[in-house]
Amino acid sequence: MNRIYLDNAATTQLDKRVIEVITDSMASIYGNPSSMHQFGRSAKSKIERARKNIAKFFNAKASEIVFTAGGSEADNMIIHNAVSNLGVKRIISSKIEHHAVLHTLEAVSKKFPIEVLYVNLLENGSVDLKHLEAILTSSDKKTLVSLMYVNNEIGNVLDVSKVGSLCEQNNAYFHSDSVQALGHYNVDLTELNIDFAVASAHKFHGPKGVGFAYFKKGYGIEPMLTGGSQERGARAGTENVHGILGMEKALELVYESIDEDIKFIEDLKYYFKKQLETHIPGVLFNGNSDDSKNNAYCLLNVRFPGNNTMLLFTLDIKGIAASGGSACQSGSNKGSHVLNAILSEEEANKTSIRFSFCKHNTREELDAVVNVLKEALILKKVTAV
Repeated sequence: MNRIYLDNAATTQLDKRVIEVITDSMASIYGNPSSMHQFGRSAKSKIERARKNIAKFFNAKASEIVFTAGGSEADNMIIHNAVSNLGVKRIISSKIEHHAVLHTLEAVSKKFPIEVLYVNLLENGSVDLKHLEAILTSSDKKTLVSLMYVNNEIGNVLDVSKVGSLCEQNNAYFHSDSVQALGHYNVDLTELNIDFAVASAHKFHGPKGVGFAYFKKGYGIEPMLTGGSQERGARAGTENVHGILGMEKALELVYESIDEDIKFIEDLKYYFKKQLETHIPGVLFNGNSDDSKNNAYCLLNVRFPGNNTMLLFTLDIKGIAASGGSACQSGSNKGSHVLNAILSEEEANKTSIRFSFCKHNTREELDAVVNVLKEALILKKVTAV
């Protein structure tokens, strides 16, 4: 049985060249970066080189990059720091953020006297920027806006330039969960007026368990993890040296061919969309998937006619990996909080599957997936009759 992996928004396969960097560093760079001897200094030197190189990809300064265990930790660090250290009294977010943001907002609101507001969403799941502007201008409380760059379930791309401008005009901080953007697009963090951003290496063919938080220069950081002065005092704990070097290599490989890869993957996505529309009557797509400019080129959230609870399982049996909503939600019996927020109850109860693509996928794989879906849906229809 050939296996087909279409769950790249959840995680990606490690590039072989990244594996080589990781294994080489594990064998040869084993000093503690905080140690003063030559073994430690060598490890520290490699980390700082990686920090500098990673920052350059996003027009940031090395001092603005804090290495973390991934995007969720980075989101937690930024939100907690905004409230406990920067004096934020009000946070504006949306109901379709990743749970790394939503659950953190719930947690901080129980510990601190802050106000949490949620911006309205348009019918396709995009943020209502007029409503955001109205909320921003309604109060002079110190405010953090936390809106994700690319939604991990439906692929909608936020107008981060507009949001950044609105925040600047209203003296608000802007945090964007950018896990699905950094390493996928050419992003200039300085130009976009983003104050805080996050990345996770395993989303762009790097290792799991490593990422970074971007803090615009001038914003002090109060650490969540204490016990050491690593990361310039921002995060205690011995650095994940081989993970950081693997992330550096993964980003280097991404930006060597990003324009060509985007074009290739986007062509795959719209080929798949066309095949589904041709062969599966009644199929619909969640989010603004018809808008190539404002929808992720590597993600398609498909809503099938009716409720077929076994469809994802059928794909898995056939060796096809995809997600019901998102990987973080697949084990939940509550369904996708994103789809529940933007669809009617009837439409949300239909079976939706997220397919996400990478440069290793092929049209032949997509044809095979469409055939499996056709067979499964025809069988269900026949059985129902």
